Amino acid sequence: MLTGFVLFYVGAVLFLNGLWLMGRIADREIVVINIVAALVSGAAVLHDAFGAGASAASIRNGALSLLFCTTYLWVAYNRLSGADGRGLGWFSLFVAVTTVPVFLRALAAAGSAAELWLATNWAVWGVLWFLYFLLLALGRPIQRQTAWVTLLAGIFTGWLPGFLLLDGLL
Repeated sequence: MLTGFVLFYVGAVLFLNGLWLMGRIADREIVVINIVAALVSGAAVLHDAFGAGASAASIRNGALSLLFCTTYLWVAYNRLSGADGRGLGWFSLFVAVTTVPVFLRALAAAGSAAELWLATNWAVWGVLWFLYFLLLALGRPIQRQTAWVTLLAGIFTGWLPGFLLLDGLL
């Protein structure tokens, strides 16, 4: 259930960040959903990494989830401070590279359609973070494309599966 809860808000923040990149949401207004998503994913990190039942697998999950949490906090900080986003862009490269072995490990271990879907999500998220690297750190003119990938990733890797998990349909 915790996975559904987190994915639901990952979906919300990615969908809305996509709209923000399209210019449909103001810089200061996008801060709210990024902080909410950071708090939700941060709570999951605390539970997984430091909770009473923490194990090697849950600590690994917490470490990977913290990549999302950090990204959302950094977006919020940049919008409040007026930072240009280059630091977030370089962090995004670090995360994109990290997703490659995570994807490959998840793909190799996938024994069900749900596990294959999760492995595929890591590939999608890796592409998305790489786009942020290109956009923010290198200044490539790909904001429109990045916006659409962000929005669609929000729907298909976050909101929809999160909603289905919360409703007990997945």
